[in-house]
Amino acid sequence: MKRVAVLYGGISAEREVSLSSGAQVIAALREAGFAVQPVEVGADLAAVLAALDPKPDVVFNALHGRFGEDGVIQGVLDWLGIPYTHSGARASALAMDKAASRAVFAAAGLPIAPGRVVTMAEFAGSDPLKLPYVIKPLNEGSSVGVEILREGGNRRHAIAEGWQFGPQALVEEFIPGRELTVGVLGETALTVTEISAVHAFYDYESKYAAGGSAHTLPATIHPQAAARALQLAVAAHRSLGCRGATRADFRYDDTKGEPGRLVLLEVNTQPGLTPTSLLPEQAAYRGMAFPALCAWMVENAACRA
Repeated sequence: MKRVAVLYGGISAEREVSLSSGAQVIAALREAGFAVQPVEVGADLAAVLAALDPKPDVVFNALHGRFGEDGVIQGVLDWLGIPYTHSGARASALAMDKAASRAVFAAAGLPIAPGRVVTMAEFAGSDPLKLPYVIKPLNEGSSVGVEILREGGNRRHAIAEGWQFGPQALVEEFIPGRELTVGVLGETALTVTEISAVHAFYDYESKYAAGGSAHTLPATIHPQAAARALQLAVAAHRSLGCRGATRADFRYDDTKGEPGRLVLLEVNTQPGLTPTSLLPEQAAYRGMAFPALCAWMVENAACRA
């Protein structure tokens, strides 16, 4: 019987999300017939290393956020020679760094929103883009720290003063329209989901609180736009060098008519696996139950070594 260590928890702002993902994964892998070793990750790396001795056959990486999906733990597992789920160190680091991933997407000819990296001092001094625009941390996930600044608002100084995500940020033109996402398994795009958030945009609470958002799949959008979203999700996955499961997020601007404009926001190399998460929902739509999805990830685990 294959022995799988599930890493979950972590020390990022997304710890609670990871705890939820990990609990789901542990139960699903046991149902799928694996010998599962839960490893709740905290600040003590030595304790994590001790928990991985003797080496498991596979590590299921259910960590989210910094140190979990940014290439750090992936590099440790490569060093140890333990196969692990999801993308490798390089792809994970690129995807987590929004400035770096934007550069990769632009070089690949993928549609991204106009934007740039600014210092917080510059942001505090004046609007770096024409309103409305979005400001987001360079290295956070789950919409942590994301803010939309609109005409008539007076929040820029408050945002600058309360910023806790480093000396720089990414600002991008706000794209009107609808929120779409596409899950990818290997080289296969699953379907297009439209997300209707309760709040002004698909923020942290909308992602993980029960009733925080409504999901429509497949999305009721123009067929050309749907086909294009599937194509772009796979292209973004490939451009970063991802493997296993990813999820590409888009804005779909159909405010001037269909088929509209698709804009790639980011690729998530560690999609959430919580009860409200999108990837399991898309896999189920394609006929893959959650235990089978987790088993697929284990069977497609790899490492650089």
